[in-house]
Amino acid sequence: MVNDNKQQAGPGRSYPFVGIPSFLRSEICTNLDALDADIAVMGAPTDEGSPFLPGARFGPRGIREHSLRFGPRGYFDQDEDKAFLERELTNGRIVDVGDADVLPTNVEQTFANITDLTRRILDKNALPVVLGGDHAITFPVVRAYDEPLHVVHFDAHIDYAPFMHGFEFTNGHAFRHIYHMDHVESLTQVGIRSLRNNREHLQDSVNDGNRVIGMSETRELGGPGIVEPIPRDANCYVSIDIDVLDLPLVPGCVSAEPNGMTYAELREALIAIARHTNVVGFDLVEVNPQLDVGTGITSYVAAHTILEFLGHICDQPRWAARVGAAG
Repeated sequence: MVNDNKQQAGPGRSYPFVGIPSFLRSEICTNLDALDADIAVMGAPTDEGSPFLPGARFGPRGIREHSLRFGPRGYFDQDEDKAFLERELTNGRIVDVGDADVLPTNVEQTFANITDLTRRILDKNALPVVLGGDHAITFPVVRAYDEPLHVVHFDAHIDYAPFMHGFEFTNGHAFRHIYHMDHVESLTQVGIRSLRNNREHLQDSVNDGNRVIGMSETRELGGPGIVEPIPRDANCYVSIDIDVLDLPLVPGCVSAEPNGMTYAELREALIAIARHTNVVGFDLVEVNPQLDVGTGITSYVAAHTILEFLGHICDQPRWAARVGAAG
């Protein structure tokens, strides 16, 4: 692996205000021809798909900055009495490959760049972890895959708008695009609840055979019930809109809604997905640091969510088999 910007060691390196803000202070590798890692974090800093307030373009930077608050050698979960991500972080198996090139006002080329960067990560057999950006970016990420996969979408909103009047690349269209992809075998939409959801869009998703789970059913099913219909060990891509969480938890999100998931509920669902399926990539989107409170809690909870999800993905026997075979 070629590290273009090797992080400097030293007694003050662990402070969150010191050093280059790569995700989890991982090594930076912008030469993807030399990429040698199991996990590659990339940014997709565009919010041109947001019809209301801008600012999600700063999400990747905010998430990276708050990820510096976590230890450089993994994390310890007191409830499970267990350390996670030690192997990955101490052995340089997580790298930050920087951001896809964004061309303001040229959405289609920006999306092409996001697809290309994702595909280059996949070609190196690394797991893409994508930092948004608004939710439009999930479309160009998922189209980078060739292998059959199941998509699980956490969100307050259905994001299933029809392609009308020239609009098809907003954050309300991504999952209608994804449904039509030949390699997507199923779409499960979790936490859908906004009173601003369009009834026809909801019905379109249901009629297309997608599984749309509102908040009452989300709480009734719990994590294992959400993931149970997906075949065990099937390839799974996960998209997490931070507004799936309850509104007070995410002040730095332009489209936050009441009656959302607690962090514990989201965590349970993500752990269930990690245990039940073969996670082949995921994104987290719609963090808007410009709207956040001074402590940056939305960026922090986003980094926290990614950290824990990655920890449980890498804790599975199938992950150990995968990286063992690769090594």
